Amino acid sequence: MKTERKQDCADRFMQARDDLQTKPVTVAIVEEDTRVRERLVDIFKRDLAVNCVGQCVSAEEALEKIPLLRPKVVLININLSGMQAAECVRQLSGLLPEAEIVMLAVCFDSDAVFHSLAAGALVCLLKPVSGEMLLGAVMGGSAGVASLTSSNVRQILQTFKKTATLISRVQEGLAPREQEVLEYLVQGYLYKEIAERINVSYKTVDKHIERLFRKLHVHSRTQAVTKYLSK
Repeated sequence: MKTERKQDCADRFMQARDDLQTKPVTVAIVEEDTRVRERLVDIFKRDLAVNCVGQCVSAEEALEKIPLLRPKVVLININLSGMQAAECVRQLSGLLPEAEIVMLAVCFDSDAVFHSLAAGALVCLLKPVSGEMLLGAVMGGSAGVASLTSSNVRQILQTFKKTATLISRVQEGLAPREQEVLEYLVQGYLYKEIAERINVSYKTVDKHIERLFRKLHVHSRTQAVTKYLSK
């Protein structure tokens, strides 16, 4: 399972890298632990495709500085002191709507994760995060790809114990095929896995997902899931 998860991250990392333009992905970090923050910066320094443009030690500092830096991706420690991370995500999403936000957590706190995702975060990664997984999340986020692994999504769904409820709440207005794709999304299947299950191409699945996201007024699979969770 761990090997498959690492390979999945590596595949997504390489796909995002191939899609990148010559300009590196800009990222900002919000982490109060100096050692963790320095480790993250070191990972980014070793990859020319990523440029760390800012470091903040608190949510308050992040709200002041990050909108001026305009990074494509923001990493936030979900257990910040002071202002709660979810509130930081909510305000930062309003100030910088084009940026994707990736949460980092030491343990899977269901309440903190739920509120952060509902506020606009793309995904939550558990520490310690490998350099491969971190770069995959950053580069996938910059390309507009929700960089959740199947196990990430399933963990979220299992934690809230609402999988059956989520699947039954099909949004009115979705076409039958879009409903089918949505059901696979909330169960944690990757785009390529969905394509295999419904016997269509990856591009066709991507088009279905683009349309259903537009109808649901969301921008990622994570937001689609949390929209159901918040009902």
